Amino acid sequence: MSNVDLRWDTLHALKNSPKGKLTFDPHWRERGEDILAGCKEALCLSSNCGATLDRLNSSFLENSCFLSSSSGDLSPVVPPEISTSASSTGSLSCNNGKHTTIPKSLPLRVGSEQAPGDEAKVEDTEVSEVSSPTSPPTISLLSPKAMEVVGRIVTFEDEQREKAKVALRLWQEVQEKLMVTVASSALEQFKRFEEFMELKQRQEYQSMRDMMDRETKESIGRQEKLKEEQRHRMKILNLRLREAEQQRVREAELERQRQVEGRERVRNLNTIQEEILQLNQLLDPSTQTKADLPLASLSSFSTRGNQLCSQVSEVVRKTAEGEFPSVDDMTVAERALHEMRALIRLMQEEVTKAQEEKKKKEQEQEEERRKQVELQEKQEALKKAVQSSKEKAQKEGLQNSADDSTLKWYKELQDSAAQCLQSFEQLNNPKEPQTKKLNLEFRKIATTPVNQISCNSGSQLREIFDKIDKLLSGRDVLSGGRSVSTSQHPQGLQFVSYKLAEKFVKQGEEEVASHHEAAFPIAIVASGIWELHPQVGDFFLAHLHKKCPYAVPHYPPMKEGTSVEEYQRILGYHVGESGVEVQDSFLKRMSGMIRLYAAVIQQRWPYGSKQGAAPHGLNHGWRWLAQMLNMEPLADITATVLLDFLEVCGNALMKEYQGQFWKLLLLLKEEYLQRIEAVTSSGQMGSVSRLKEFLENSLQSRQISQPKGQLSSSFWRS
Repeated sequence: MSNVDLRWDTLHALKNSPKGKLTFDPHWRERGEDILAGCKEALCLSSNCGATLDRLNSSFLENSCFLSSSSGDLSPVVPPEISTSASSTGSLSCNNGKHTTIPKSLPLRVGSEQAPGDEAKVEDTEVSEVSSPTSPPTISLLSPKAMEVVGRIVTFEDEQREKAKVALRLWQEVQEKLMVTVASSALEQFKRFEEFMELKQRQEYQSMRDMMDRETKESIGRQEKLKEEQRHRMKILNLRLREAEQQRVREAELERQRQVEGRERVRNLNTIQEEILQLNQLLDPSTQTKADLPLASLSSFSTRGNQLCSQVSEVVRKTAEGEFPSVDDMTVAERALHEMRALIRLMQEEVTKAQEEKKKKEQEQEEERRKQVELQEKQEALKKAVQSSKEKAQKEGLQNSADDSTLKWYKELQDSAAQCLQSFEQLNNPKEPQTKKLNLEFRKIATTPVNQISCNSGSQLREIFDKIDKLLSGRDVLSGGRSVSTSQHPQGLQFVSYKLAEKFVKQGEEEVASHHEAAFPIAIVASGIWELHPQVGDFFLAHLHKKCPYAVPHYPPMKEGTSVEEYQRILGYHVGESGVEVQDSFLKRMSGMIRLYAAVIQQRWPYGSKQGAAPHGLNHGWRWLAQMLNMEPLADITATVLLDFLEVCGNALMKEYQGQFWKLLLLLKEEYLQRIEAVTSSGQMGSVSRLKEFLENSLQSRQISQPKGQLSSSFWRS
């Protein structure tokens, strides 16, 4: 067994000893007590101390032996430890089979302190048990040889005993030192253990305090929360109680109001029934004395009146059973009353209308007779004027209409537009919902970009042009967040082209007529689209010639059987229910369309290919001006369109034709202007005077200034 194990065994024995169980009292000195006052056990030696003391203090047994009474053999007293088979009574075996018995020694107690348990165990392992001397042992007589053997054995035993004593003393000293070391180490460990336990107790106490504080705070928080919840519940309960009380009051008030309203409805219902019955009497055919309405119409009014009376009677019958009429019942009764009043008004209107129609027929007949007389007079006067102009033209060599090639071109454009309009008749006048939707979308996508044309910036104008070009190319265009394409309908492209051209002309008729500068941005977009999509240009000319025949130029003759209003429409006037538009409005519209036409023929889209001649260039402007001077002038309109055309397109014609252009202007001033003055009355000389002033200034300076609103190169960089 190692020393470390022996130390721990020693410590374990010390711990279990009475002294090891003593409790330390740091105040024992102050109270005057003994430090071992707690040890009450009586001091005594262990039962093993007898053997130890016997080995240390006993003397050898006497070597004398006594003869045995029976056999005469001598037998020495042999200690029990040298016997190999010693019995519990200390008997020894001899050669002759006789036994010598030595009684067991009794344990010897001394007054010294009992050794620790571990030390007693060590002594038990090192020293065998020896019988202490007791009462005189039994003496056996041995032979001399046996005595000698016994003596040697005893001598050897004494030597061994001495050696054992020395070894025991050394071992005891080592154990004492070890015990002191172990005791000091145990004491230090015990102190550390006590310190550790105190620290642990303090930590446990502190943790317990912290836990108690947390629990206290949590408990307080829970209490506060419960109090808050309780207050909230009480508040909610109070609110609910108040709401319940208010609801009860409201219900009581509503019930009272319902009673009041019910009684009021009953009174109103009775009033309605009374009024309906009175009005129904007015619808009775037997009471009608007017002969203007047919009997069948009066019978239908009377039948409907009786039905309304029956409806109100049904409602009144429900109230007779003790129930108030509901809102629906009152609605039915009021609707019946309104319808009865409407029947009365309708009957009165029918009577009034019959009387008015009778008077109107009489007046129309009178007016028709008067108009026939006036129309005959106007036709005769117009025929005379046309005949006189023809005779005058034949005398002086001017034409009354355009030449045959121009008229043929004009008719071809009109026929082409009419055929196109006929081809998309189904889309133009749709009946199906889907077709109607497409019609609206195509109209919107065709007209909206043209409305957005302005002279703000070139980039904006280019975006509008690209959008129109994309639409006419069959690609998708966004309109109102939805993609629209002309490919969605077989006639979609023709419809959009037709409506787009119509919108260009309408802008000239309205926008350019009011703002002359607007002619150039609209015209340059129209010219660019015309160059890429020639069909749009043909439709543009067809619409322009139809609304303004002076752009051909063409003075449509009055055919036989044509009314004055229809002939005025052919000449470009607006004829409505209120009559023919005033001359100033007519001239303003014609001026806007001529200006737009003059701007179109002199411009080309700057971002186009510009390969080849323009689709409708300045040569058409020269043709138009020459054709106008070969035709007999008309009062007011001829001077107006000539001035507008020259103001817009004069500068471009001057640069293109130079000397020929000045000769034409000179002819216009010296000869044709006199013809215009001859057919113009004194009250219509304003446009003639402005044309004369323009010609004089231009011929005098040999220069025509650029028109206002013409787009410069810097505009396209904006």
